[in-house]
Amino acid sequence: MDAMTMTAKRRSAVWLSSDAGDFDTFRDLIEAETNAADLPLAADIQKRIPVYDGAFVRTSAADDGARLNLLSEWNAVFEDGPGVIVIKAGMEDLSVVDQASAIFEAIIAREKAEGTTAGDHFAKPGANDRVWNAAQKHCLTDPDNFAAYYATDAIAMASSAWLGRGYQVTAQVNRVNPGGAKQTAHRDYHLGFMNADQLATYPIQAHRFSPGLTLQGAVAHCDMPLESGPTMLLPYSQRFLEGYVAYNRPEFQTYFAKHHVQLPLDKGDLLFFNPAVMHGAGDNVSTNIYRMANLLQVGSAFGRSIETVDRSAMAVAVYPALQKAKAAGLSARACANVIAAAAEGYAFPTNLDLDTPTPGSMVPLSPAERMQKALDEGKSPQAWSDEVAEIITRRAS
Repeated sequence: MDAMTMTAKRRSAVWLSSDAGDFDTFRDLIEAETNAADLPLAADIQKRIPVYDGAFVRTSAADDGARLNLLSEWNAVFEDGPGVIVIKAGMEDLSVVDQASAIFEAIIAREKAEGTTAGDHFAKPGANDRVWNAAQKHCLTDPDNFAAYYATDAIAMASSAWLGRGYQVTAQVNRVNPGGAKQTAHRDYHLGFMNADQLATYPIQAHRFSPGLTLQGAVAHCDMPLESGPTMLLPYSQRFLEGYVAYNRPEFQTYFAKHHVQLPLDKGDLLFFNPAVMHGAGDNVSTNIYRMANLLQVGSAFGRSIETVDRSAMAVAVYPALQKAKAAGLSARACANVIAAAAEGYAFPTNLDLDTPTPGSMVPLSPAERMQKALDEGKSPQAWSDEVAEIITRRAS
């Protein structure tokens, strides 16, 4: 192989173009059967998805060996198996769930009265009801109920099975009202929130490790028969490495529409899945079911830098020097390098009640992108300092 061919081949293997990913390979990878013999701790297999008994999970939690056995099986499911587990009666005390539902309903009503409109990722804004940062709002509203809710062994065990120690819980309540339309089939945070241009800036190992940084979950806050539109899932689809760049293409969306599965859930059931599994909320064709789920997005402890750095102060301090250097001939590329070293380059974490995504995107502008925009527009150092103060306020919880 000559050097030019080797270089081109290596480049295409590291930087995925928008047409990366072969559909036939995708189909072959995910058309797998779930063998009950491979998952001896599951109570049942439904539509290729293993279902676990909540009482068994709680019993296992009390014994170190049994706990590790169950966590090992779940890890295998999330990694290379169906990618999805259901835990029946995962929440032992339904009165705790009902009380949390009342808290969430009150938050929804209050935010509507205040004129807060919570956008919905992958669905039409305003059709359903969403509570961003539900974990903090829940905790501050009723700490006793929050404690009873998150004392649940199944939540902690599923999180530990995929993310290990030190995970970080976030939650977003989603209420799909009667007549609420389904979401577009998608993968989830991190790379699942990005468009093709943004995805093209991340090398292949990011496509491998992104699913390992989060775990998706849901607590059913009401009975969810099929007509209420429980989550649509495509088991085994997390196996397809190029899935982040491919899932939006017509052939993948069509396949999902024909082959996804849905499992009815009862109040108190839990659902967890690898964020790379193609999924989406289903159509609520009922006339009287307000399908409420508390969506858990649990993050790895490793999704943080080693030091606490005040990047806002750095961005304010370096901005006049950067303007001066630009006026003296510093190239646009070099200016971007300075911004990358000084400002926060990622839009998350943020306060999604205030820091709303840019039009046509699911991601707000990052502070670094705002700094680049300010530099391009020639904003004064004072104007940039004022903007940074406003950014800090918008991103704070």
